[in-house]
Amino acid sequence: MPVGVDYGGTKIEAIVLSDDGEVLAKQRVPTPRGDYDGSVRAIADLVAKVEAEAGTDPQPMGIGIPGAVGPDGRAFNGNSTWLIGKPLAQDLTDALDRPVIAGNDANCFVLSEAIDGAGAGAGAAVVVGAILGTGVGGALVVNGRIVNGNSGMAGEWGHSPLPIARIEEFPGPHCFCGRRGCIEQWLAGPAIEANYARQAGHVAGEGPRVPEILNLAKEGEARAVEALSLHRDRLGRSLATVVNLLDPDVIVLGGGVSNLPGLAEDLPEAMRPYIYSEHSAVRVVRAQFGDSSGVRGAARLAAEAI
Repeated sequence: MPVGVDYGGTKIEAIVLSDDGEVLAKQRVPTPRGDYDGSVRAIADLVAKVEAEAGTDPQPMGIGIPGAVGPDGRAFNGNSTWLIGKPLAQDLTDALDRPVIAGNDANCFVLSEAIDGAGAGAGAAVVVGAILGTGVGGALVVNGRIVNGNSGMAGEWGHSPLPIARIEEFPGPHCFCGRRGCIEQWLAGPAIEANYARQAGHVAGEGPRVPEILNLAKEGEARAVEALSLHRDRLGRSLATVVNLLDPDVIVLGGGVSNLPGLAEDLPEAMRPYIYSEHSAVRVVRAQFGDSSGVRGAARLAAEAI
């Protein structure tokens, strides 16, 4: 299978899989933040290392990146801003002397989980991914194939407005995309911290982090309990809108926030008041491969494209 690479804001991971999905080699290195040329070199070096470890000849490569890849092959809309406008796949093709396919990291995540992960199985034709981490991303896979959409942004629900916003939620926090009130600003990990800080009167960024908020909630601290309850309700509203649009069979949760205790288990009930169909039986599951779903999906992305 082609080599898979997941390019993240803090780490780059590369993997070599056998044809049946067995991991033959996997390594990670820190991301050279803000350094595009350094990133190209780091990816090329990492790919050489995993191929040497696996004992394989050079293979085609797939890479998942934040944001999307336009028709011109250049990245756009990602929070790793040093990639924006760059022809990453072409530069890696030149550096590695092999075909390289670049795609959205959320697409890679969902493709992996839909084919042989938590979203796989009979009757799961439509799989939606909801990635909840330092940002909020998503993707759509139908019958085992990524749906890219007209501009490559299909499934990206994180930069829509928060549905059914209440008076106190309007107009919402500023988002890096230039808008206000985006779902990402309510549901990402930093959003939980910001919500607690607002309730406690702390300056944004100076309050407790998510693990501390979880511990406070376990101790019954009212603001922490309320912050997590609000997060669950907002996530329920947001994903219910996705269900109303796409009627998926499975929603796969990924990212660090997806590991909040009880989140996947409680979401069906949190979504139910806002879902139009009384017959919806959508399943909400955590990713089987955790934060390695993206790199596995990058290999599958290249296999699908080549």
